Formats: sequence, C-alpha cells, structure tokens
Amino acid sequence: MIQDAVIDTNELLSALRSRQGASFALLARLPSGAYRLHISTPLIAEYEAVLKRGQLRLTDPEIDDVIDFLCASAQAHEIFYLWRPLLKDPDDDFLLELAVKSGACVVTWNVSDFKNAASLGVAVMTPAEFLQQLET
Repeated sequence: MIQDAVIDTNELLSALRSRQGASFALLARLPSGAYRLHISTPLIAEYEAVLKRGQLRLTDPEIDDVIDFLCASAQAHEIFYLWRPLLKDPDDDFLLELAVKSGACVVTWNVSDFKNAASLGVAVMTPAEFLQQLET
C-alpha cells in the first residue's frame, strides 16, 4: 500500500543540506513512487521562502528546480477550512490542515510540535520512522 505524506519544511531543508540521513533518503525515494507526497500553495510558498534564505549551497534557480520537481511529483490540494490555532506553533497549522484533507501523515523532525494532531486522526513521525514504515 502506498503511504501518503506531508513533508514539513524542516525535513526538506535537512534533505537538501546533506546527502546522508533519513531526510535525504526519503526525498530520494520520491521518484520511485514509494510514497505519495501531498502539497498545497501555502506549503510550496513556505518551501520557497525558507530554502531561499541562504542556508543552502544551492542557487535560487536550483531551488526553483527542486520546487518544480516537488510540484510535478506531488498531489496538490486546495484547503477550504481552517482549524486554528490547534498546534504549539501556529505556523504549522496549515500542514495539519493539508494532512487532514489528504489523509496523509506529517513527516517532521518537530514531532512534539504536532502532539495535538492525533485529535484529528493524523499520524506524525520522523523521516526515519516514515522510512521504516515504507519498508514494512
């Protein structure tokens, strides 16, 4: 069964910083169809804003290529409802809304920030946990 995921920006940033570790391994598996990525306009806007802050050794055109790849590989959703605030960090609420809409889990290094996600039936896991679930 194909797993569904919403990838938090911190996980994407980690994947692009280093080719080692679970974040990169997860991103590298996207083209294989091992899981289905879900995105929304606010998430793509956040990806772009954070990735272009100068924390990476990538140029803006290279970051645009990464974002284009993600958009081409993912299933896009429009969100018409808002449950805010529900999470510890209100800036993460749009990820939870996308996960509810898509039936996906949230993949993040900040699992503790999403502890209220369970109240909406959303699983939250680290990249390593998600990769392990893909292998079972």
